[in-house]
Amino acid sequence: MLPLAEQSTDSFIGDGLIVRFLRDESLRVRGVTLGEQWYPRLVVGADDGSDQMRVQPLAPVPDVIREARLASPPEGTGDYRDDDLVDVAALDAGLTIDLRYATDHNFLSAVFYDAARALLQRPAATAVLRVHQRLHGDGFGLTVFDAYRPWFVTRAFWDATPPSMRWMVADPTKGSKHNRGAAIDVTLHDLRTGLPVSMPSTFDEPTSRSYAFYPGGTTRERWHRAVLRSAMEREGFLLNPFEWWHFDHPDWSAYRIGNASIEDLR
Repeated sequence: MLPLAEQSTDSFIGDGLIVRFLRDESLRVRGVTLGEQWYPRLVVGADDGSDQMRVQPLAPVPDVIREARLASPPEGTGDYRDDDLVDVAALDAGLTIDLRYATDHNFLSAVFYDAARALLQRPAATAVLRVHQRLHGDGFGLTVFDAYRPWFVTRAFWDATPPSMRWMVADPTKGSKHNRGAAIDVTLHDLRTGLPVSMPSTFDEPTSRSYAFYPGGTTRERWHRAVLRSAMEREGFLLNPFEWWHFDHPDWSAYRIGNASIEDLR
């Protein structure tokens, strides 16, 4: 049992059965005793009070990125469209850009991007703009967590992530829709405060709470998730069933896998 600094006022159930909520030194509830039985709190989110769960990488991430840059992406076949990547922040200043992989505020706690620019193929970018503007009627806007992702970053994610958690990252032998500039990771923010709304899970959380149809969380969190999904699907975006925040543009297959770093795409 964790060291406990304080307990709440006792309450009683039935025939004098005592319930005590026990807290650690930071006064966060760590569990409850029901009579003589101890029930620890089930930790299903970031346990440090932040909005980002962390994964211990298999190797130092800078080394993994260096090796990934030396690899070659899969070569697709087909009559691909020419890339027309647009910086979505330039379309509307009200779009909030919180590009997690341009900082170390992500599940692997490392910087992967050399520039904090959210790039999308033009049809996807203009569709995102329409979603953002339509959400204003409900008091929300879009916050962008990720957009175009160089293939070498997808390879680095795979190589750094423990095998048991690789369900949450794309297989580099197939490439990612993010690599094509045709996928986006988003959430809602409140127009009044500018702050992200609550959702059933945090971004890139490696638990079942991230599933698009996860039945838990609060009623409000599930409603926020439904508002986001409805707005994105209205513009034709396809939902990823394992990540409530991830949406693919329906024309994603029309673009080739890209490997250029974000800084080089000027």
